[in-house]
Amino acid sequence: MLERTKKPHTENVTIRITGPASRKKEAVKILAHLGFAIQEETSTTPWRETLGFENSQLPGVFLAGARHREGMTQEQLAKATGIARRHISEMENNKRPIGKLNARKLAAALHVDPRRFLSA
Repeated sequence: MLERTKKPHTENVTIRITGPASRKKEAVKILAHLGFAIQEETSTTPWRETLGFENSQLPGVFLAGARHREGMTQEQLAKATGIARRHISEMENNKRPIGKLNARKLAAALHVDPRRFLSA
């Protein structure tokens, strides 16, 4: 025998659309017809909030990004800096602090400012 169940809650989603300004009215009309409520964007979001990383994670993320930009493996970076590959991995995963001396070594090998590895 079938029993009544609760109706599932309707989930709302927020979407952001980019397009030509000349077609804005048409897009708003179509979206309103589909049940979307239009909210003009009036505020900005700080860039650190949009990254999805905490401030304490940024040096490790920057290290991994700079290494990939240079096309280096962790092993190659270890040879270039004299830092153990395991330590580089731990720094990228924010399990080990980078420190001033290592920041200078990494910056020289990756062609970046050493302060990028220290400040968040």
